[in-house]
Amino acid sequence: MDPRHKSRTITEGVDKTANRSMLRAMGLGDKDMVQPWVGVATVWSEATPCNVNLHEQGQTIAEAVTASGATSRRFNTISVSDGIAMGHEGMKASLISREVIADSVELMMRAHCYDGLVGVAGCDKSLPGMLMAMARLDVPSVFLYGGTIMPGRYKDKDVTIQDAFEAAGAYAAGTITKEELHAIECAVCPGAGACGGQYTANTMACVAEALGMALPGSSSPPAESADRDQYLKRIGEAIVNALNTGLKPSDILTKKAFENAIMVGAATGGSTNVALHIPAIAFELGIEITFDDIQRISHQTPILASLRPGGKYVMLDLHNVGGVPVVLKALLDAGVLNGDAMTITGKTMAENLKDVEVPAGQDVVTTHHAPFSPTGGLAIVRGNLAPDGGVIKTAGVTKLAQTGPARVFDGEEATMAAVQAREIKRGDIVVIRYEGPKGGPGMREMLGVTSAIVGQGLGYDVALLTDGRFSGATRGLMVGHVCPEAYEGGPIALVHDGDIVTVDAENGVLSIEISDEEMARRKAAWAPPRRHLSGALGKYAAQVGPAHKGAVTHAGPPVG
Repeated sequence: MDPRHKSRTITEGVDKTANRSMLRAMGLGDKDMVQPWVGVATVWSEATPCNVNLHEQGQTIAEAVTASGATSRRFNTISVSDGIAMGHEGMKASLISREVIADSVELMMRAHCYDGLVGVAGCDKSLPGMLMAMARLDVPSVFLYGGTIMPGRYKDKDVTIQDAFEAAGAYAAGTITKEELHAIECAVCPGAGACGGQYTANTMACVAEALGMALPGSSSPPAESADRDQYLKRIGEAIVNALNTGLKPSDILTKKAFENAIMVGAATGGSTNVALHIPAIAFELGIEITFDDIQRISHQTPILASLRPGGKYVMLDLHNVGGVPVVLKALLDAGVLNGDAMTITGKTMAENLKDVEVPAGQDVVTTHHAPFSPTGGLAIVRGNLAPDGGVIKTAGVTKLAQTGPARVFDGEEATMAAVQAREIKRGDIVVIRYEGPKGGPGMREMLGVTSAIVGQGLGYDVALLTDGRFSGATRGLMVGHVCPEAYEGGPIALVHDGDIVTVDAENGVLSIEISDEEMARRKAAWAPPRRHLSGALGKYAAQVGPAHKGAVTHAGPPVG
């Protein structure tokens, strides 16, 4: 492939004299015009610690691109902080931001005819958003995760943002003092970087390596670690090599690569959000990833990493034992990883992992001979309450089934008020509805509610289901992505207080004990809530598809 397959449009020809004049106004010269052009996109902002040092990382990458013989052009896009948006109306913007990120990167690349893309992402939705743009554009691309935060320390143990959310519940329950709550608040986030456990950002960082779109080992160095420097500099060489060889995302992002991505999510006890984001990335290339794929692959994948919230450790600990390549090698040795999948290095996954070993004398990553669990950390449930499915994270969950009376709430705020008033009792099945992609709109995460329940000591005595989502920091028996969603008349809209509901992750069941006739009667009497939406939320609600298909907002290429 011509490494200048796009940029020739604006750098060659008499008719592009004015175009080149604008480029020269920014200090570019004749040499820059005849080199391939690389967009260096970051999600830098001062909105969140996840992204606060990405400007500097982008600058170093741009210098490395230039040193490798290409012309770098930096630009920026938005990123919503899930942690700061959590628990209020702002969370409706989070998933929507994934589409805005993908769309804005696409538009910048198309408008300015860049030949290649380096994408640097930090907070949760920016990772899949950047990968979606790469898949959609299908120009040579390299992904880089901005890095995890260092863990905080409180009472001689590592703490993360999850501890802050749960501390709020513990304080409401009277089990810790106001002084302890403040001390935890001040300890959990010591600097730049994304949340430290195997929550959505770190999970998707592992996914990026498993997909082959990130340089091996680049996902685990903390944001403020000197270990990142080598990867920032190597990216310049990697993107120019991809341009010269014509290696594109479509060569890397095959069905086998997406299977590897699901495996690493399952093997690390990762966030249920992989069930939303992996199908969305695959959709950009016309590849269908279904809940059945996620169930099948998770069932055959052992849990091989002990990462919070289901395990003991944080991303820094994984980095210290060799990072994501160690997990991938353990999966390869277990005979489940697709070793022949191509990667951005120009080598296969197996070739990249040839000299990697699972270190002895540590318990962060194990081998398939002694897994933390014989099956992965994700499960799909279906039944008359979720005909199209729902998603459960099973990693670290000690109670995988529960039957009990429903406590039904229309929206997160009503649920939180009931939790704070101590109205939720042991054995309850909490139902939060009208929080789906259309109904929210935006499919909010429920970390505030689940953390408050855990903080009150009810984490394994209360099950929760929603057509919204859960944070990767959520723990307990929690079903998200319940489809069809309530706003579209899914069965979750028809549940009444006191209905007997069964959640059974082991047998893949989510059901309600009412007859088909009663369900039909309730459906006939149901109508969606009246509302008026405008702006970004209105556009999103009008365009978004169902959660089990990735909650995407455009038609995409033909599926094949």
